[in-house]
Amino acid sequence: MAAPLASPQAQRTAVTELLQRAASHHQRGELAAAEPLYRDVLARDPANFDALHLYGVLLHQKGQPVEALKLIAQALKVNARAPAAHSNHGIVLEVLARHAEALESHERAIALKPDYAEAHNNRGNALRALKRNEEALASYDRALALRPDYAEALNNRGNALVALGKGEAALECYTRAFALRPGYADALVNRGKCLLGLRRADEALASFQDALKHQPRHAAALRHVGDILCDRKRYAEALVNYDKALAAAPAEAEIHAARGFVLRQLKRYDEACGSYDRALALKSDYVEAIIARGNVFYERRAYEEALKEYDHAITLKPDFAQAHGNRGNALRELGRHEQALACFERALALDPNSAEAFNNRANVLLEMNRPADALTDYDRALALKADFAFARVNRGSALHYIGRLDEAAASFARAIALEADLADAHWNKALLDLERGDFERGLPGYEWRWRRDSELQPRGFREPQWQGEDIAGKTILLHAEQGFGDSIQMVRYLPLVAAKGARIVLETPDSLKPLLGDLAGGIGMISRGAALPRFDVHCPLMSLPLAFGTRLDTIPANVPYLRAPADRHDRWRARLPRGGRPRVGLVWSGKPSHKNDHNRSIPLKRLAPILSNARLEFVSLQQEYREADLPVLGKLPIDRLDGTLADFADTAAAIERLDLVIAVDTAVAHLTGALGKPLWLLVSHIQDWRWLREREDSPWYPSARLFRQPAIGDWDSVVARLRDELAAFAAATSRR
Repeated sequence: MAAPLASPQAQRTAVTELLQRAASHHQRGELAAAEPLYRDVLARDPANFDALHLYGVLLHQKGQPVEALKLIAQALKVNARAPAAHSNHGIVLEVLARHAEALESHERAIALKPDYAEAHNNRGNALRALKRNEEALASYDRALALRPDYAEALNNRGNALVALGKGEAALECYTRAFALRPGYADALVNRGKCLLGLRRADEALASFQDALKHQPRHAAALRHVGDILCDRKRYAEALVNYDKALAAAPAEAEIHAARGFVLRQLKRYDEACGSYDRALALKSDYVEAIIARGNVFYERRAYEEALKEYDHAITLKPDFAQAHGNRGNALRELGRHEQALACFERALALDPNSAEAFNNRANVLLEMNRPADALTDYDRALALKADFAFARVNRGSALHYIGRLDEAAASFARAIALEADLADAHWNKALLDLERGDFERGLPGYEWRWRRDSELQPRGFREPQWQGEDIAGKTILLHAEQGFGDSIQMVRYLPLVAAKGARIVLETPDSLKPLLGDLAGGIGMISRGAALPRFDVHCPLMSLPLAFGTRLDTIPANVPYLRAPADRHDRWRARLPRGGRPRVGLVWSGKPSHKNDHNRSIPLKRLAPILSNARLEFVSLQQEYREADLPVLGKLPIDRLDGTLADFADTAAAIERLDLVIAVDTAVAHLTGALGKPLWLLVSHIQDWRWLREREDSPWYPSARLFRQPAIGDWDSVVARLRDELAAFAAATSRR
């Protein structure tokens, strides 16, 4: 026999009891216990207003706004005259960024209950989201008139004042809010953000830290402390704060992105990409994170990969100026200058007040040998951002290029005044000092190369760098650091180091070892990457002039200090026998990856006028050829040695069979000078520091003559002079 049905009154009583139990759990924050009870009520009474409304509020608290909105909307269909339900409906709409609809809900609540302080406060929030800040302020004032101790309304009033640019008045609101409600961490966090906007970072940091005393897991406070530490370049400490913030709020994409930035600064690139990936998993259209991920590739010099990320960002947000600017930087690094220039033009069209875009456009203009145009853009960048230290450095470089050296020095000095540890400023100033022959200032400044963000990085030895002190009886590691030419230039110091009574270990690239055999007699030579023996001190080869206190008039230039190994002579005596016409070696281009290669190298076709001298025999000392040079090479009277030059010892033996070498600024030029052979060096207008200024000789290489470009890109004048000088050389050599 079936159980009798409960009476309607008994059913109503049961529903009421369930609802009371649910509400009791809900008020105590026991959401997991309240939720099934609300469901049970609705299963029994689907149109129960309180259950629909309160269960909707619970789902909102659980972070399920879409489901919450449906339930509260159903509740309002049951009872459209409930002010609290309209107000909560508006709060959920705010979470869903439906601010105009939220405003309507709050206004319905106020219409039903004009003295509803919470609804006036929430109306202010919706107005502020709609950027109607004056109206928002009036709403908060009305809420406070109704309830003077309403701390949340005071806090929100402060936010509206910040949006209106009234930071000092906002600070007073946050302070009063915290006084009304001690432990109100949100008010302290907003106070800190306001102080940051007022450029009072120390006070802001204290405010965030105070918030954390009251609420140690406050994600926003932790994130902002991390941001301040990051700005102060205290990256490891910033990372700790971001990790704590993410432990409290793992779904905050912006904190993952901030963490990625710090990891990028710490050069933990794989982890940085991981953080950006997590940010994008949470927010797939997070364009800033996509750009930041591209920046990681950019810093790893993976420019094609960076370009893909920037292109993705532009696809999502075509009018994002920063993405176009970053894309331009990647294209510039890839040598695609015209495309880079177009990107910067687009970035500036979108944001005409971007100092960074003007600076970056100037950088590409400078590399396109348009220094006057670049200078104009650097000045525009600085007009927009007077403390832009990098633009000051770059402006100095443009001034340097056009020969306004005193102004260039002043620009570098101003950058250093703005940012004392800016390595590029010290480095560029050092290069200018060295080029002027001021080794006393220039050589110490040259040490800043180790602090630049470049491929050249310190080795991280525990042993100290030798600074010129007594090293008798000690072992010193001398190590190559830059190009082959730099090593060839600086090994002249090895006998001077040996004279100090030190045992020398020379670490060098394999291709130089056979060449240095005689010079390094009694010296231990090892290949780069091999296990190092024990040593007491070390010195990079390019730091030897500083260790010896070298000045312009004390450069050790006892040439030749290198010679070809004896076992190479027989081979090259047969390959290049004496007799016949005088031989001239040629080197017209260096490695394309060299930063100044577009200035120092010469297309072979531009040398055609000098190759018409039938009284001379021309020999190519190039190891590699540009694609554009190959068709020209086949039509000119040049004896090619490529394929037979195994290393620099072979090149040295070949040079010793020549009467003259004409070369652009490459390792072969240094080798020729070190061998004491006649060298005619072709120096671009934008030159390396070691060739000094306005000289036709070199204190580094007494056998060298310098043929300088009179203006940027003007090789024709140099070639015309070479043609005349070669005619005289051919005549004089033939008479000997």
